[in-house]
Amino acid sequence: MSKYKTVIWPKVILFGDSITQFSFQANGWGAEIADKLARKCDVVNRGLSGYNSRWAKIVLPRLINSPNSADNIAAVTVFFGANDCALEGLLTRLCAWRFFMTYDKNPQQHIPLQEYSENLKEITRLLASAGVSADRVIFITPPPIHEPAWEKECILKGCPLNRHNSAAGQYAQACVQAASQCGTDVLDLWTLMQKDGQDYTVYLSDGLHLSQKGNQFVSQHLWELLESRVADLPFILPYWGDVDTKSPESSLLCNQ
Repeated sequence: MSKYKTVIWPKVILFGDSITQFSFQANGWGAEIADKLARKCDVVNRGLSGYNSRWAKIVLPRLINSPNSADNIAAVTVFFGANDCALEGLLTRLCAWRFFMTYDKNPQQHIPLQEYSENLKEITRLLASAGVSADRVIFITPPPIHEPAWEKECILKGCPLNRHNSAAGQYAQACVQAASQCGTDVLDLWTLMQKDGQDYTVYLSDGLHLSQKGNQFVSQHLWELLESRVADLPFILPYWGDVDTKSPESSLLCNQ
């Protein structure tokens, strides 16, 4: 067994749906955060495309399952709601000579508003039971939805528009309220992206997911919440100019 102490990087865990999963793409908000924390902290992508808060609370114990695993977690972002707020279901039916629209419950992604709120609180409780206190948790609300652009994507997939911006706003408000009740921070994208009547469509690539500007927006505002949680993390391993070239072991194998 090595007599030297294993170097353990602290972690920031990004837990969410496709907007989180895609965040490590070029110019993604997760990649930007990881770049800011290079040599200080590992940024771990636990984005699960298509997932909602119900499924998130089920899988979370498999991702963080013991107090020891949480010792080096600096922060966790919880970014769900874009799928939870999907409409219960729209079916196009043919009746005699005309089409008409009916609502039909679709359990795949839609989560009722009250359950969504309770799921976020349960996720906070699960994190706490694993040793991640509420002050290390940041909720992120779903962003706004540009219905005309997202409707085009839906039509290409053979279905009608399945999300409304007004519904996303209700889920964003529920997320903000849950954060207040749980004692976590919250990044309210739905409100910030539409503040003062600005054109929020520039932040979206397809009406739902983030564009390059949207990723920059999330990275900038999330960093404002994250920075205080990671400000005291040291630079891991010596700066190359500080390595003793005559005896590099004395610099590189010290237990720091």
